[in-house]
Amino acid sequence: MPVLYECFRVAGVPLEARMPLCIGTSLAIIIPTAIRSYRSHLARGSVDREVLRRWAIPILVGVIGGSLIARYAPERVFKYVFVVVAWSAAARLLFGKDTWRFGNDLPKNPLMAIYGFIVGLLSTLMGIGGGVFSNLLMTFYGRPIHQSIATSAGLAVLISLPGAIGYVYAGWPVHERFPDVLALQMPFALGYVSVIGALLVIPASLLVAPFGVRVAHAMSKRALEISFAIYLLTMGARFVVALVYA
Repeated sequence: MPVLYECFRVAGVPLEARMPLCIGTSLAIIIPTAIRSYRSHLARGSVDREVLRRWAIPILVGVIGGSLIARYAPERVFKYVFVVVAWSAAARLLFGKDTWRFGNDLPKNPLMAIYGFIVGLLSTLMGIGGGVFSNLLMTFYGRPIHQSIATSAGLAVLISLPGAIGYVYAGWPVHERFPDVLALQMPFALGYVSVIGALLVIPASLLVAPFGVRVAHAMSKRALEISFAIYLLTMGARFVVALVYA
């Protein structure tokens, strides 16, 4: 996300379109990457497919809600959501204890559907595959972080495809609203999805996805938590700077 944000800034994308364009493009990039990552995790037997089944519809509803918000919300909303959620998740990973739990296993009641809706909604507003939220929720219910990360790859597939379509709708026709901006002219952008941006990043993402799976499974639980937390803190910091100096 921060890399896309900088690229679009250099390309002259207007501030009001820059953040949603980053998010929509990020969701499009996630689609093939998540599919490959999910298959790699599935081959290792670490994916909880029951969680995917129970969250599929609530997540879809949340994604639709996030896409509607993206069509009308000011760009600062996306940055605030990103920073608050990313840094909250990082704090939980760095300072949380195994005794901090909502329960010993994921709930079987309608609360699970509410969780799914929130995961879909916030992931769509942040341009991520849902791993931040699903990892937090699953670990709060006693699930191992390796299983949480593996399952989040499947959730990323459920979120990214309808999410990218939703951002095409949310920004359509963005190139007509900003006709002088080359980065938003066809065929470079479909709504809030930069086609050329996605095509440039997807090959590298596909190449490193299996490597990322191997690294995740090779790391200890604590090392994985710290690494993920640093990643979230770094991304959040970039958008704090953007908010302060906007």
